[in-house]
Amino acid sequence: MPAAHHSQPLRQRDIGMLIRDAMELERQTMELYCKFESLFSEPEELRSFWFDMAQHESRHFGALALVAGLLRGRKDRPLMLEPELHPERLEHLRRCLRAAHREAARGLSLARAFAIALEIESSEIENLVLELIQDLRGDAERERAVRLLLHDLGDLAYMVEKYGQDPELLARADALLESQVKRLRKNAHGPSSGNKRARSLEARGLR
Repeated sequence: MPAAHHSQPLRQRDIGMLIRDAMELERQTMELYCKFESLFSEPEELRSFWFDMAQHESRHFGALALVAGLLRGRKDRPLMLEPELHPERLEHLRRCLRAAHREAARGLSLARAFAIALEIESSEIENLVLELIQDLRGDAERERAVRLLLHDLGDLAYMVEKYGQDPELLARADALLESQVKRLRKNAHGPSSGNKRARSLEARGLR
């Protein structure tokens, strides 16, 4: 973990490349969740879950596209960021998504789809999106984005609990939800640290 330091404006070229990379990964994630929506279309609750996950990824993509447009419109716009999305993490997620798309094309189990989703949702792309939103739109807009992200994670934990039938997978989902609550809402009041089901359901209610 790199030592803490004060945020500094990134060069337009650097942030532009970072945004383009993140947009491509968000697009691939959206398309993967669309494939899962088709593969797991019953019951309706499960199909709707994958649809919502894909829709939320499309919003992330749109938010990044908006930032890219704002930067193109004003070349001197400063961004005070400490991006945590390091190149090795980007490459890891690229490999993960390529392999996931191949698995989806061959057919995979619901438990495996959940495991892939957990791997994707533990990446740091959302960190970049949240930093950009906060810098350009302020704390209130960041809070709204955090609530949507935690809602997604709560839904994922709930679906793993209800349909996964895998205690280890459920433990991973619960740990991810708890860690993200602490990390993303360190300056706000997040869900309490009760049992697994309570945390999942409470996060599902964050709108």
